[in-house]
Amino acid sequence: MRTANRLAALLAAWIVASLALPSPAAAQAPPAEAKRPKICLVLSGGGARGAAHIGVLKVLDELRVPIHCVAGTSMGSIVGGAFATGITIPQMEETIAGMSTDLLFKEKPPRRELSIRRKQDDYTILFTPEIGLRDGELLLPKGLVSGVQLETVLRQLARADGYRKFDELPIPYRAVATDLVTGKPVVFSEGEVARVMRASMSVPAIVDPVEVEGKLLVDGGLVDNLPVGVARAMGADIVIAVNLGTPLMKRDQLNSILSVTGQMIGILTEQNVQVSLAALKATDILILPELGDYSAADFDHMVQTIPIGEAAARKVADRLAQLSLPPAQYAALRKQQLTVAPPDLRPVDEIVFPGLRLVNPQVLEAIMQTKPHQPIDQATLDRDMLRLYGTDDFEHVNYRFLETPRSPGGSRVLAVEAIERPWGPNYLRFGLGLSSDFRGDAYWNLLGTYRMTWLNSLGAEWRTALQVGTTSFLRTEFYQPLDVRQYFFVAPYAGIERQLFNLYQGDDRIARYDVSYGRVGFDLGSQFTRYGELRLGLFYGKLNPRLDTGPQSLDPGQEVTQAGGRARLFFDQLDNVSFPRTGYAGAVNVFNSREALGADANYTKWDASGMLAHSFGPHTFNAGFRFGGSLGSDPLPNYDLFQWGGFLQQSGLPTGALYGRRLSFGRLVYYNRLLHLPYLEGVYAGGSLEVGNVGGPLVPGSPTGTLTSVSAFLGLDSLIGPVYLAGGLTSNGTSSFYFFLGRPWGLGGQP
Repeated sequence: MRTANRLAALLAAWIVASLALPSPAAAQAPPAEAKRPKICLVLSGGGARGAAHIGVLKVLDELRVPIHCVAGTSMGSIVGGAFATGITIPQMEETIAGMSTDLLFKEKPPRRELSIRRKQDDYTILFTPEIGLRDGELLLPKGLVSGVQLETVLRQLARADGYRKFDELPIPYRAVATDLVTGKPVVFSEGEVARVMRASMSVPAIVDPVEVEGKLLVDGGLVDNLPVGVARAMGADIVIAVNLGTPLMKRDQLNSILSVTGQMIGILTEQNVQVSLAALKATDILILPELGDYSAADFDHMVQTIPIGEAAARKVADRLAQLSLPPAQYAALRKQQLTVAPPDLRPVDEIVFPGLRLVNPQVLEAIMQTKPHQPIDQATLDRDMLRLYGTDDFEHVNYRFLETPRSPGGSRVLAVEAIERPWGPNYLRFGLGLSSDFRGDAYWNLLGTYRMTWLNSLGAEWRTALQVGTTSFLRTEFYQPLDVRQYFFVAPYAGIERQLFNLYQGDDRIARYDVSYGRVGFDLGSQFTRYGELRLGLFYGKLNPRLDTGPQSLDPGQEVTQAGGRARLFFDQLDNVSFPRTGYAGAVNVFNSREALGADANYTKWDASGMLAHSFGPHTFNAGFRFGGSLGSDPLPNYDLFQWGGFLQQSGLPTGALYGRRLSFGRLVYYNRLLHLPYLEGVYAGGSLEVGNVGGPLVPGSPTGTLTSVSAFLGLDSLIGPVYLAGGLTSNGTSSFYFFLGRPWGLGGQP
C-alpha cells in the first residue's frame, strides 16, 4: 500500500513538472520586438530660408525615417503643416518653386476683379496707401500687407480644409504663434491649418496680426522659434530638430525702420533658440543647414535653399539611418500618411458675415460668385475673398465652414470673416505728378483725397479731392448706389479748377492762359460691376479764360457760361494701367452745350479713346487711339477745343503744342520687361510709332495734316508711380526729351 502511494505521489510530481516546462515550439519563438521610439520633426522659422526644410524631408524620405509628429514655427509651421496634411515632397517642391514675393504678398486681387470705381483711381497720380482719419487722428494699418494673398497660397499647401483637430491629421501637428498682448506662446492643436500657418508667420510690422478666439497673434519665432518643448509635450522620444539660424545684420545694413525692426526680431529669436538647443538630449538629432547670408525675405529664390537643407541632413545620415524602417513597413506608413480626405464640396445652405458694423452683408453677398445651394469651387471661393478684400473696406478676409443643427438634417454655413478696417471708415490718400519736356517748362501737381465710406446701408461714398500745382482744383462727389447689387447710382458733384495753359505756334510758345472754371452737376448711372460704367447727367458752370502772357490780340475776352448734358461710357479690363500686359479699356464722351439751359453757345463735342494690350513672354504690344470732334453743324468754340502733343501723344512735340477742332490719333507702343523687381512690376524699355492729325488749328502756322512720330523710353514701375525717361521725334523735324512721373497716356475725359 505504501509502495502504491509513493508511486502515485511521484507520478503527480512528474505531471506538474512537465506542465511547467516550455514546449519545444515556445522555446524556439523569437523574443518580442522592442517598442520603436516616437520620432518628432521640429522645424524652425526663417522666412524664405525655410524652404531648406524640404531638402531635409527629401533625405528623411530617402533613408526611410518615420516621422510620427511635426512641430513648427513660422516658415517651419508652413512646411510642417503641408507635410502633416499629406502633400508629397515633389508636390511641395513644385509649389515652392512657383512662389514669389508678388504671389505671397501682392495684396490686390487681379485688377480685372476690382470694382470699376476702384479702377478709376488708377488713372490719377495717387500712389500712397489709404490712411485712416478719425477724430483728427491719423490711423495706420498694423502691417504693410494684410496676409489675404498669403493665406490663399497657404490653402494650396494645406491639404486639409476646414476646422481640424491636428492629432487627427495624417501626421499629428502643432504650430506656434505669439500672443501680441501677453507675449506668451500660443500652441495650436486644432483649427484651420492655413490660418494657423498664417498666424505663425505674421512678421510684426510686415504682415497684419491674426485674431483667433480673441487673441491677437504674430510670428511664433519671437517666443519659440525651435519648438523642441512642444514636441516633447506630443510624446516625442527622439527629436529631429532643423534650425535654420537667424543671422543678425551688420551695422551698415541697419539703415531703415524695417531693418531695425528685423534686427530686433532676430535678437529675440536667437535668444529663445538657444534655450531650445539646450533642451536637446543626446539621443536627439540636430540638423543645421548652412544658409550663410541667404535672405529671409528672398521669396523669389526659395527653391535654391532646398539643396542646402539636403546637404545638411546628409551630414548626419549615419545617425538618421539608425532610425530607418524596412522598405515595406515604411511604404505602408507613408501610404497611410498621404491619404487625404477629399475636399468637402457640398453646397452651403447660407452665407453669413459675422461681426460687421458698417458694411452691409447683402452687398458683399452680391459681390461673391459663390452662392448658397451651389457646389463649392475652391478657386472661385479664393477669388471671392480677394474680390471682397479689393473693395478696400477690410483689413482681412477669411472664411470657414460651420455645421449647425438648426434643421433635422443639419445646416452647412459658409462664414466669411471680413474684418472691417480698424483705421476706417474715412481715409486720406496722396499723390504726386511731375513732368518736363526740357524746354524750360515743367509741370507738377500734388493731390490729396478724402474718402468717407458706408454713409448708409447701400454703401454711399463722399469723396473730396484737392490738388495744387500746374492744375489746381477742388472737387467733391457724393456717390449713392440705389440697390444692394450697386448696379445703379446717382452722383451729384461740384468743383472749381484753375489751370495754366500754353498756346503754341509750331513748337514756339506764343501765349500762356490762366483758365479757371466752376461746375455743378448731377449724374445718373449704371455700374457694370467690375467691367464698366455708364453715366448720363446735367451740368452748369462758368469758365473764365484770362491771358497771362502773350499779345493782346489773343485775349479770349469775357467769362463763359456752360450748361447742358453729358454722357460717358467707360470700360476697363486692363491688368495694369501703368504698363499693361494684357486687356483692354476705353471711353466715349459726349458733351452737349445748350443755350436753352443757360449756355452761351450751342455745340456738341465728342471723343472716343481706347487701348488694347497683348504680350508674348516679356514682349508687349499696346495699341491705342483717340478721336474727337463736333456733332452737327455747330462748331466747337475756341475755349473748348482739343489740346494734344507730347510724350506718346505725338512724341517730339512740346506738351500740349497742338490745339484744334478735330483730333485723329493712333499709336502702337512696344515695351520689353528688362527686370522684374520684388513688389514692383519691373523695369521696361520700349518705343512707339504714332500717327495723328489735329484739324482746324486755332493758331495759323501750327502743324496741319498728318504727323508721324516715334519715341524711345525707359520706364520704371516705382512705389510712387510709373517713371519715364524718353525722347521723341516728329516728321516735321521737331524733337523733344521728356521726364515723367505719372501716367503719360490715359483715356479721354477721365474723371
